[in-house]
Amino acid sequence: MAMSKQELEFNTNDDVMRLKISALEKELSKIYEGGGKKRIEKLHDSGKLSARERIDLLLDPNTNRFEVGALAGYGMYAEHGGCPAGGVVVVIGYVSGRQCIVVANDATVKAGAWFPITGKKNLRAQEIAMENNLPIIYLVDSAGVYLPMQDEIFPDKEHFGRIFRNNAVMNSMGIVQIAAVMGSCVAGGAYLPIMSTESLIVNKTGTIFLAGSYLVKAAIGESIDNETLGGAHTHTAISGVCDYQSENDQECLQTIRDLMDKIGKTEVAGFDRATPQEPQVDPKNIYGIIPTERSKPYETREIIKCLVDESKFTEYKEEYGQSIVCGYARIDGWSVGIVANQRQILKSAKGEMQFGGVIYSDSADKAARFIMTCNQKNIPLVFLQDVTGFMVGSKSEHGGIIKDGAKMVNAMANSVVPKFTVVMGNSYGAGNYAMCGKAYDPRLIVAWPTAEIAVMSGAAAAKVLLQIEVASLKAKGEEITPEREKELFDSIKSRYDEQISPYYAGSRLWIDAIINPIETRKVISMGIEAANHKKAEKPYNVGVFQT
Repeated sequence: MAMSKQELEFNTNDDVMRLKISALEKELSKIYEGGGKKRIEKLHDSGKLSARERIDLLLDPNTNRFEVGALAGYGMYAEHGGCPAGGVVVVIGYVSGRQCIVVANDATVKAGAWFPITGKKNLRAQEIAMENNLPIIYLVDSAGVYLPMQDEIFPDKEHFGRIFRNNAVMNSMGIVQIAAVMGSCVAGGAYLPIMSTESLIVNKTGTIFLAGSYLVKAAIGESIDNETLGGAHTHTAISGVCDYQSENDQECLQTIRDLMDKIGKTEVAGFDRATPQEPQVDPKNIYGIIPTERSKPYETREIIKCLVDESKFTEYKEEYGQSIVCGYARIDGWSVGIVANQRQILKSAKGEMQFGGVIYSDSADKAARFIMTCNQKNIPLVFLQDVTGFMVGSKSEHGGIIKDGAKMVNAMANSVVPKFTVVMGNSYGAGNYAMCGKAYDPRLIVAWPTAEIAVMSGAAAAKVLLQIEVASLKAKGEEITPEREKELFDSIKSRYDEQISPYYAGSRLWIDAIINPIETRKVISMGIEAANHKKAEKPYNVGVFQT
């Protein structure tokens, strides 16, 4: 029996999504090797485990985990030999039953030295800990700042020194910080263990000092070996810098597990959770729903059914502002408010056509009201992005699209309940902002392999840039043939397409991860669980805006 057109489209979409997921998994498998198998073997020969092996031993077996920033540094620093995962592994997981965030330097990547993206990723980990009152565990094994790029990592506000400022701030907030020195811990980085709640050091492999033996010899003429200068015995028996000495990595990690087991419970934010239920619609149906062509419509509610418990969704103002879908549901038991772009081509209440992925005045008004309601009811927000921006043109301008868009941004930006963002498809222009892009502090922001993040689509941007380029060349007296114009267009679009890829966004930490869509429930659930560790610090107040 021949398949219908709808079934054929579904299968095509499914095939393309699976290929994208396979490509993602292939790239991640390379990243997980860090500096390569030979360098991992060298670590083993010195009695050390790799960063990922340490994390595997530290975390509770057979529990959920979410890696933040695995793609950090992807395609960057080629002239320096690359920097897989930014030279540091960051994972949200569970240690002795306590949810926490683990930061492990990867000594196979330039001896764990800090590139600019390494600093940004470490700061992101600390931001997650501070926003959610999560314990943070540092597995230290780093040669310090990567000197050839010191001007891009050392002196500025969001650079290396901010780490230790955050250590102090987290101490004042009562956030547990445990630092385990399992390799080098040098120069400014030496402050991290003593500024943590408790610190551990591994005998013979862990060292802490402001300056190593060579620099000490050059600076003051003293001859001393690194172990005597700043080894485990020195810092547990003489200086008192560290609290615990371990004989090897395994003992060190077990001691951390013992320490985590004794932490007392804290207040919770009170987000509602029922017994988790699986969706009635298979989450893998998402693969076939998301179109291969970015301009094609699809029904967002079908995506929601794949994500929420029992596929149940209580929709808010269903007939009004239809280019955004809002409503209540549960994800892994957690109560959530969902704000999702609708890429269907719709008719408004006035009979006018509304194009998919565009935010209209009535949709912005509805979303703003819904966001405010969720804040009043203490319900976390989930934004599902597939947005091309706000509607333009005289009719929209005269109708106050800027005013209504500002109302939505205001309501979203001032939200005190945690926000979580999933970029399913397009994330263009001011639509990225209104739907809680990275600049608006989502607790976690992830993308599916089908995502694009930019001011506008590659084709639209290339047309604008082509006009500018052609005008410039004509002004210089150059004749532009149709063939030459196509060549210019293809060149510009190719360059722009690289920048709107989710990999480009992931490499620069504009998103926390590219994920398989079926992992969305897990990520949001873990994110809300983390957020539940900390009450809002202020009441919800949207301030002043035009109505």
